[in-house]
Amino acid sequence: MDEIELVDWDMFCRARAELGAGFARILSYFREDGEKAVEKIEAAMHRGDAAGLVLPAHTMKSEARQFGARPLGALAEEIEMRARQAVEMRTTPEDMLPQVARLRPLYRDTMALLEAEANPLRQRRAQI
Repeated sequence: MDEIELVDWDMFCRARAELGAGFARILSYFREDGEKAVEKIEAAMHRGDAAGLVLPAHTMKSEARQFGARPLGALAEEIEMRARQAVEMRTTPEDMLPQVARLRPLYRDTMALLEAEANPLRQRRAQI
C-alpha cells in the first residue's frame, strides 16, 4: 500500500490543527498505545483469548481514526467486531489470524508515515 491509501491526509491535517500544540504529544501517545495494543492483540491471539482482543483493538481503532489512519482503524475494527462475536458465541478467535498477522506491519507502516509528516523539519521544508 502506498501512503495515500494508508492515511487520509485531510483528516490528519484537521487533527493537527484541532490538537494544536498538543499534537506531537498526542501522536507520541498513539505510538505508545499502539505498540501496547498490537502486543496485547498478538498475545491474546496466541492464547486463543477472544475477550483479550476486544479492548486493545477498540483503542487502536479509535486512535487510528483520529489521525486519519483509516485502513489501520478498519482492520482494528474488524478484529474488535469479530472478537466480540467470538466472545458472544463462546468460540476461539483462530479464524482471525490473518487479520492479526497484518496488524503489526500495517501499524508500523502507518506510524512511519504519520511521524514523517509530523516532523517539524518536514513542515519547515514544505513552507520554504
